[in-house]
Amino acid sequence: MSYYFSKQPDVAHDEQTWSFTLRGLNMRFMTDNGVFSKHTVDYGSRVLIAAITNEMFPAGPLLDMGCGYGPIGLSLAATLPRHVTMVDVNERALALAKHNAELNHLHNVDIFASDIYQNVSGKFAGVITNPPIRAGKQVVDQILTQAYDHLLPNGRLLAVIQKKQGAPSAKKLMMTTFGNATILKRDKGYYILSSQRN
Repeated sequence: MSYYFSKQPDVAHDEQTWSFTLRGLNMRFMTDNGVFSKHTVDYGSRVLIAAITNEMFPAGPLLDMGCGYGPIGLSLAATLPRHVTMVDVNERALALAKHNAELNHLHNVDIFASDIYQNVSGKFAGVITNPPIRAGKQVVDQILTQAYDHLLPNGRLLAVIQKKQGAPSAKKLMMTTFGNATILKRDKGYYILSSQRN
């Protein structure tokens, strides 16, 4: 079985292109087999995207950790005056994200392969993630805890996780790591969790 968090999903291609409105903007996305939520922007990502404001973050770039084909990072790049770095382990998803950046005429993005933060350097005003729950608790915990070292002072980690998939324990972990953690929003079982590096 090949999952969307594999480096090279071993499934036949089935590319599709469709439109979706995010942050008031009509965007176009190409998707394929072997990527997460190929038919539509998943509900958790939508709730996360809608919750974000520019004022949440200090000056600086944003990081979309586990970007998939790009709806979170690209919608933020399109609507915020910021540079957005987007990383994923899935090479098929990254190729799609790069294509989708071109499709939506976005140039304020860097998109490259990274196994969690392995290839990520520099500090960010925000780390934003819809973490790959099916990759396992260890991977999700690394995404949440290691974000701390990649944030600028007052930088913020934002994560969307379903309550039934571990949001309460993720909040506790963020509290332990950052010394603070809040639930910004609850929507149909999805929690938007936020921690700030002081």
